[in-house]
Amino acid sequence: MRGSTGLALRGLLWLALVLSLAAACRVVTGHDVHPLSRIAVHRARVALDASAAARASPKLLGSRGEDTDWVTLDFHVPNPSDGDWIGVFSPSEFNASSCPSIQGSGQIPGPAICSAPVKYQLANYSSGYAELGKGTLKFQLINQRQDFSFGLFTGGLSNPTLVAVSNKIAFVNPKAPVYPRLALGKTWNEMTVTWTSGYDISEAYPFVEWGAKGSPPARAPADTVTFGRERLCGEPASTVGWRDPGFIHTAFLKNLWPAKEYYYRIGHTLHNKEVIWGKPKSFTAAPSPGQRSLQRVVIFGDLGKAERDGSNEYQNFQPASLNTTDAVIRDLDNTDIVFHIGDISYANGYLSQWDQFTQQVEPITSRVPYMLASGNHERDFPNSGSFYNGTDSGGECGVPAAAMYYVPTENRANYWYMADYGMFHFCVADSEQDWREGTEQYRFIERCLATVDRAKQPWLIFTAHRVLGYSSGFYYGYSGVFGEPMARQNLEPLWRRYGVDVAFYGHFHQYERTCPVYQEKCVQDGTVHVVVGGGGAYMSNFTTVAPPWSVYRDMDYGFGKLTASNETTLQFEYRRSSDGQVYDSFTLHKDKQNV
Repeated sequence: MRGSTGLALRGLLWLALVLSLAAACRVVTGHDVHPLSRIAVHRARVALDASAAARASPKLLGSRGEDTDWVTLDFHVPNPSDGDWIGVFSPSEFNASSCPSIQGSGQIPGPAICSAPVKYQLANYSSGYAELGKGTLKFQLINQRQDFSFGLFTGGLSNPTLVAVSNKIAFVNPKAPVYPRLALGKTWNEMTVTWTSGYDISEAYPFVEWGAKGSPPARAPADTVTFGRERLCGEPASTVGWRDPGFIHTAFLKNLWPAKEYYYRIGHTLHNKEVIWGKPKSFTAAPSPGQRSLQRVVIFGDLGKAERDGSNEYQNFQPASLNTTDAVIRDLDNTDIVFHIGDISYANGYLSQWDQFTQQVEPITSRVPYMLASGNHERDFPNSGSFYNGTDSGGECGVPAAAMYYVPTENRANYWYMADYGMFHFCVADSEQDWREGTEQYRFIERCLATVDRAKQPWLIFTAHRVLGYSSGFYYGYSGVFGEPMARQNLEPLWRRYGVDVAFYGHFHQYERTCPVYQEKCVQDGTVHVVVGGGGAYMSNFTTVAPPWSVYRDMDYGFGKLTASNETTLQFEYRRSSDGQVYDSFTLHKDKQNV
C-alpha cells in the first residue's frame, strides 16, 4: 500500500505549485478580465437628463428573416466627457424592476440597475463627440429572444450614471429558432442538431426536418432543456451576468449513410399548426470506421468571441477571435469536422455572451460537426467540484456550456467522451476534472485508448484543454514542470502503451509542436504533442530557452489541421489566422503491417 502521508504531502506541494503558477501567469499577462466586468453595475445610478437623448433605428429588425441586423444610434448630452459610454441592454427594461427580489425582513435598498449590458461602446468612438456632445454609432445586434434598448451613461465604467434611454427595438420574431450546431452522436452514423429558440415545449413542438436530396424528408423530434439562475454556482453568472438562456433543443438524426450529404431545417410547430422555420442547411455524414477517404480535421483552443461592430474594445479579451473564425469559414469546403478544445466563449459568467458566440461560429457549426472539450473558463469555480479552485468560469461551473452544445458523453455531468470519424479515433479528456490514476476519468481514458480498432482506425488522437503533456510556455516552465503538474506521470504510460499518435491541447495561447516524445526524450515511437491554444485570446509567452523536445514554437494566432487519406500517412499543418497560410507541418507514416 502506498504511504498516505507521502501522497498527501505531494498533493499539498502540487496544489501550492499550481496556485503559484496561476498567480504568476496573472501577473505576467494582466489580461484575464472580461470587458463587461469593467462596468461597476452595482454602483450605477439613474439620473435621467431631459437635455440628453438617445434614438435607435430601425425599430424593427430582421424584416427579411435575418438573425443579425445593424442599428444606428444617434445621441447627445449637454456636457460630454471621455468617460461617456453607451450600453446595449436586453431585455429593454433594465432598471430595478428586473432585479431579483431581496429576501428577509426590513427594507434593504437594492441596486438601481442589476444587469450588465450585452455590449458597450465609448461615446467618443463617434468622431467629434468631445467637442459637440453628440454622435452616431452603429451596433450589430443578434436575435436573442428579447427586445433591446440603449443606455447613455456618464461617469465612466467605474461610476456609471444613466442619463438617457433610447426607444425599444426588437426583431420581427424574437423567439425564432437560430444558430444550429452540429455534433457527432454516440455512434459514428448519428448526427445531432442543437439550436436555441424562445419557444417552450408547452407552446411549440421542436423538430428537425431532414433527408437526402431527392428523398422524402423525415422529421426528428428534439429534446428541450433550459436552466435557471439557481443552477449556477456564483457571481457574476448568478447576479449581474445573468440573462435568460431561452430554450435549447437537440434532435438526433440516426442511421446515416457514410459520407452522404443531407439537408435539414430546424423548426417549431405552434398550436395553430403554423410552422416557424430556421434557414435550410446541409451537412455530410461521417465516414464509417475504417473508410479510406479524404478526412480533414481542424483543431484549436481558446477562441472566445469578439464583436464585428468594435464594441467592448477596452482591454479586449479576444483580439484575434474573428480572424480565426473567418479563416476556418474560408476553408470550410476543405474541412470535415472541428474540435474546439476548451475555453469556448470566454463568457466568464456573462451569459449573453453565449448567444453572441453561437452566432459568431454558426457558419461553421451549421455545416460540420463542432466538437468541444471543457476548459477552465467553462468549469472552474471554488467549492464547485472542479479539479482546480480558480474563478475562471465566473460562476458558470459548466452549466451553459453543457446546455448550449451537445457532446456524446456517457454522463452529462462528465465532459469526457470518445468519438469515431473514419480512420480517426478521438479520446477527449476533461482537464478540469481529476484525471489521476484510480479516478473515474482515468479509467475512461484507458478504456477509450484500449478499445480502438487500429486496423480500422490507425490514427489515435488524445485531446484535453490544459497541457497534460508537454509545453514550454512560461506558465509551465516557471518552475520546470513543462506541463500540468502530475499529469504526465499519470497519463504518459497510457499514451505509450496504446500508441497515441498525436495529443492536442489549448490553455496556453500559442502554438508549439514537439518531436515524438516519451519521458522528455525524442523517440521514434513516441507521441507528438501539439499546443494549439492561439484561437483568439491574448498571447502567452514562452520560456526563454526551448527544451530539446520542442521542435517549433510560434507566438501567434492560428489553428491546426489534420489530413488523412489512408492508413499509412497522416499530415498535420499549423496555419496562422491572419492569412490562413501554413507555417509548420509534419507527416506521420505507418507500415501497413504494423497498423
